[in-house]
Amino acid sequence: MVVPGDKSLSHRGLIFGALCPGAFTLTGMSQGADVRATADVLVASGVPVTVGARGGSWTVGDPQGGALREAPDVLDCGNSGTSMRLLAGLLAGYPHLSVLTGDVSLRRRPMARIAQPLRRMGATVDGRDGGRLAPLVVRGGDLTGIEHASPIASAQVKSCLLLAGLRARGTVVVREPHRSRDHTERMLGAFGVRIEVFDDGVAMEGGQALRAPADTTLPIPADISAAAFFAVLAAIRPGSELTLPGVGINPTRDGLLEALERAGVDVTVADRRTVTGEEVADLVVRGGALRPFTIGGALVPRLIDEIPVLAVLAARCPGTSTFRDAADLRAKESDRIATTARMLRAFGIVVDEQPDGFVVHGRPDALLDGGGRIDAAHDHRIAMSAAVAATCAAGSVGLLGADAVDSSFPGFFDLLERCLVR
Repeated sequence: MVVPGDKSLSHRGLIFGALCPGAFTLTGMSQGADVRATADVLVASGVPVTVGARGGSWTVGDPQGGALREAPDVLDCGNSGTSMRLLAGLLAGYPHLSVLTGDVSLRRRPMARIAQPLRRMGATVDGRDGGRLAPLVVRGGDLTGIEHASPIASAQVKSCLLLAGLRARGTVVVREPHRSRDHTERMLGAFGVRIEVFDDGVAMEGGQALRAPADTTLPIPADISAAAFFAVLAAIRPGSELTLPGVGINPTRDGLLEALERAGVDVTVADRRTVTGEEVADLVVRGGALRPFTIGGALVPRLIDEIPVLAVLAARCPGTSTFRDAADLRAKESDRIATTARMLRAFGIVVDEQPDGFVVHGRPDALLDGGGRIDAAHDHRIAMSAAVAATCAAGSVGLLGADAVDSSFPGFFDLLERCLVR
């Protein structure tokens, strides 16, 4: 079962391709609306982006590269927090005006975490509620490096400041309580930027020019967050076996594998290899006996996006499973602690909601409740998690807001149906 290309890497491939002289071909890209939002902002800022037939490959950039211009209109990031936060950092390096907005959900998500450090670097950043909420108005240029201690482990905050630092004087240092995913650092290195990685952060000398890699075709590995839904689907169906080829298993992002192991899931990681500087493998998942598990601490940043579907796995484990230290879930496309709890309760699962997570009381020996309706709250991960849970329900389940899935995984429901009829 082939899942879409990694969404995080697709965003970054477009951005770094835009900054570097030359045109780059990106294969295996995520086809979701979030990645297309990043492409649309780059096009509005003067960067050519071409999507090939049936989305098989994308081309970004031109021989000049790196010369972003002032967009003639407001820049719409849709539902994509990654687009808004990374592009705010990118555009902060330029002396023109940029206005970044998005849909209702994105305009509720916290932006002070990037606005405040960008101001310290010398950019002018404003927005609703003093810059805490989008739309964001950014006027950049003449930036200076800073040392920033992020109170949360956030690859988006780190990447925002590193992108701004590419056009800053001095050194940018970002420290985090736990190490967040390092796709940006790896891609910076692939484009010739010197960056230092240490236990609690990164440091980069500003003003470095990107150099074109020797290979101008950059393949994007399959997305482990997309693979998670099908891995859990296989895990909760005794006797099943599913192979997920070419999945990125970056060590700052592979918490799913540890969580599955804690739950007793039989997972084989085969044919390890490196693609575009990222570890990749084929995953073989087999359904069988499960056990309760706990997620918390430093593991959370490595699987933050997978927690809703792992909660579905917990619903099929005996006993109680605990998710903690995940308060940042409340600031995603929805309040994912609350929406995950409501989704599971609609299936008859007892869930104790906590400020930073929840406790799931598993129900492995009977079908889940069916016949109800679930509101995905315009959150793609809640919608897909609910669809996976519905495969274990006693009756049909109505799903409101299923169209949100197109932001990250067009074709998800077709793939799910194909798995079930095999």
